Amino acid sequence: MAPYRENIIGNSYSTNNNNVVLVHKPRISIESLQRMRFDISFELSKEALDRDHDHHPDESIKELPPINEVEDAKCECCGMCEECTTEYISRIRDKFSGKMICGLCTEAVKEEMEKNGGKREEALNDHVSACVRFNRFGRTHPVLYQAEAMREILKKSSTIRAKSISPRDNKAVPKKGGIARSSSCIPAITKDFSDLKVLNSRNYIYACTNN
Repeated sequence: MAPYRENIIGNSYSTNNNNVVLVHKPRISIESLQRMRFDISFELSKEALDRDHDHHPDESIKELPPINEVEDAKCECCGMCEECTTEYISRIRDKFSGKMICGLCTEAVKEEMEKNGGKREEALNDHVSACVRFNRFGRTHPVLYQAEAMREILKKSSTIRAKSISPRDNKAVPKKGGIARSSSCIPAITKDFSDLKVLNSRNYIYACTNN
């Protein structure tokens, strides 16, 4: 008996006394197929590299790119250590007059530059002096350092207030936009009341004489 053409793929048959017996073969999973494909492509690429190496041995050998070494760099302002590459350290030193400063101190120097009009050297020196004063005095005596900072704030605020209320400045700069008062309205109101009192007294006298 001939087998049917509609047999399922992956199945085989065998005849035993003119009877068809289907034998199920194990199916290959998708992961196995992908693994086989990867192995075959890897072998083919490896063979291609071997052939290129046999024909051009000098060109196939390439140097690996250099690895940037990282080292611990200490900030000369606050003393904090951070891992930096040699290129970054050299770039920071070129930018800040040979000093190695961390990222936080860099932002602080930028803020000082905005205050003093873009003078980088002056801003750097001010920040370095502030950090040195804090490391020497603020770490050992934090309460006194805070009191000194409050005194500086009050001193600056009092200076600004004194400039704002100085009589010399008031004379030099005339006031603008104010409403000038020519005279007061109180005398006119007082006059009206006095006239009213005189009129009432005259009317009272006139009424008494008629009676």
